[in-house]
Amino acid sequence: MTTTSVSDPLVGHALEGRYEITQRIARGGMATVYLANDLRLTRTVAVKVMHVGLGDDADFTRKFDREARAAARLSHPNVVSVFDQGVDQGRPFIVMEYVHGRTLRSMMRHEGPMDAVRALTIAEAVLCALAAAHEAGLVHRDIKPENVLISDRNQIKVADFGLAKAISAQTSTATAGLLIGTVSYLPPELVTSGRADARSDVYSAGIVLYELLTGRKPHVGDSPIQVAYAHVHNDVPPPSEAVAGIPNFVDALVQTATARDPHERPRDARIMLQQLRTVRARMRAGVDIDDQLTEVISSAAPLGPLETRPATSPLSPERDLSPERDLSPERDLSPELDQWSEGSGIPVRSKVLPTGYNPRTQISPSSPSRDFAPMATPTPAKRTGAHPVARSGATPVEQSTPRQDHRRARRRGLIALLVVLSLTLVAGAAGWWAVAGRTVATPAMINLTEAEARTVADAEGLTASVVDNQFSETVPAGRVISTIPESGEALRIGGEVQLTLSQGPERFAVPMVVGQSLDDARAALESASLQVGKVSEKWHESAAKGTVTSMSGKPGTQVRRDTAVDLTVSKGPKPIKITSYKGKKTSEAQQKLKDAGFKITVEKSYSETVAEGQVVSQSPDSGQGIKGDTITITESLGMPFVDVPSVRAKGVEAATKLMEEAGFKVIKKPVAGRNALGLGVVSYTDPEGGAKARKGSTITLYYV
Repeated sequence: MTTTSVSDPLVGHALEGRYEITQRIARGGMATVYLANDLRLTRTVAVKVMHVGLGDDADFTRKFDREARAAARLSHPNVVSVFDQGVDQGRPFIVMEYVHGRTLRSMMRHEGPMDAVRALTIAEAVLCALAAAHEAGLVHRDIKPENVLISDRNQIKVADFGLAKAISAQTSTATAGLLIGTVSYLPPELVTSGRADARSDVYSAGIVLYELLTGRKPHVGDSPIQVAYAHVHNDVPPPSEAVAGIPNFVDALVQTATARDPHERPRDARIMLQQLRTVRARMRAGVDIDDQLTEVISSAAPLGPLETRPATSPLSPERDLSPERDLSPERDLSPELDQWSEGSGIPVRSKVLPTGYNPRTQISPSSPSRDFAPMATPTPAKRTGAHPVARSGATPVEQSTPRQDHRRARRRGLIALLVVLSLTLVAGAAGWWAVAGRTVATPAMINLTEAEARTVADAEGLTASVVDNQFSETVPAGRVISTIPESGEALRIGGEVQLTLSQGPERFAVPMVVGQSLDDARAALESASLQVGKVSEKWHESAAKGTVTSMSGKPGTQVRRDTAVDLTVSKGPKPIKITSYKGKKTSEAQQKLKDAGFKITVEKSYSETVAEGQVVSQSPDSGQGIKGDTITITESLGMPFVDVPSVRAKGVEAATKLMEEAGFKVIKKPVAGRNALGLGVVSYTDPEGGAKARKGSTITLYYV
């Protein structure tokens, strides 16, 4: 899981102007790991940046540089490659290969105890990395599940070679008491003296194997000091005490690797690797108990004390590390240990045997017990003095007595028995060699080119052929992804190793699906080996409902199989609520409806109830519409015009009634002057009868 802190000052910063930090992956006690872009080579890398303060000492910077350069020279499929190192603003950093996946700690946390074969297979990859490092003169000093990375393709890699040594040089482990490495995996000698060699890595690898098998650490405590004390004073218990069913030779492998006395452990990772492969082969053969193998593993002869290690040891800089030497950790470079056949249980080679083993033994290849039957060794007769004749200086005379004849007969019988047993031994060994002995461990070929794999196979007396090609996210095109049999498995000399080669990353072009229906877009993505991701809906003014309006990723981009493409689908135009503006001013209604997105049509009509210039009616005047819909409003022209009744010569009261019935208001005025006769008859009206006037307007009646 990656975590990014937006407040991290290094995010967005380019170390030495080349490595642009994009996000923070993890943070530890000594350093923080970031994901970065190599701006020069345009590749993704992991950058481990030391915490502020570690780079203040110029001596530490030089040691850090030296250790980083040494780690960069280590090239192995199970080792995280170191590309570069530097110092940016006083902070030393290492640029490493980015392994997309998870740590062994994460796997152990989710899966708990593993079956023994799987645990041994994981430990084998760790030991392969350590064996290559030990051969190159490097000691890791901090082997723990957090430093073992497992890629998405299940490729196992060990990280942080050389880093612990550089940090320990800065912090003065031996004098200041600061222990480098997680305390649960620290070997006792690193706790007591601060000194570490290849056997220290073997101890830590043994602890990791114990935890893989049992799902727990062998030593726990309330504080780191208590755990460290337990490593110094308590033996690691056999894994079978925690998990039933673990064979005794697996217990021996773990306990030998985690012996408190480093002199009792395998001298380096290559020896433990050979032991592990032998143990795994026995388990795959279905063997549950093998006392002889247990004894061989437990009694493997180690080197002497650290201070007396010869100059030509695997950790000595003077050792021949020329390219002509075979440095593959999968080869049998452990002459001190027997190589055991998977099926027969008989040692292929017997170069170092348990203490007390008599080389003059009878070996029965068909014996299921695999026990050695030591034969009696003749003991010379005890002499009590010189021969009498020899003492006197006389010439000895051959004489034969019954006792002497009996002794000679016994001696001749014993010699004959020895000859018969020797011939039996030779015949048995020859038979075993013809049936089961002509085998070799399948060499490691992962990440090799086809030509390199064939060369390695040929050197072991095997053949290699390509049987399949597969895509790979981690193995470059043209290199080996897997082999049948797997690395370390027994194969008869002359047998075939089947290779699966990488075609490189599998990529598919993202199709253009904008403008298609959701069903059509889904079909197009699935036919391109992609998936529909999150589907969201949004209002769209022009796209019909159900049409794809946008997509994640640029069309034509090459992506992995089953990559999810997010789609946005139109819900059609967004509905708009229609508000009624009846009785409102027409100008106000027009403006607000236009602002809402509607088109407006205005009609006009007379209204006896709505004042002129106001909305008489609106259609539609409720519900919802969409942008661009037309709404019709009717504007009032005021009261309608009607004919003024003719009421001349009519009585005032009758005329008034007629005018009011026509919808007019009436004002009555007498005609002034000499024309005022007092008759009460309408003389004329204003406006005159027959004219048009607004209904509700006032008509003046003039009467005499």
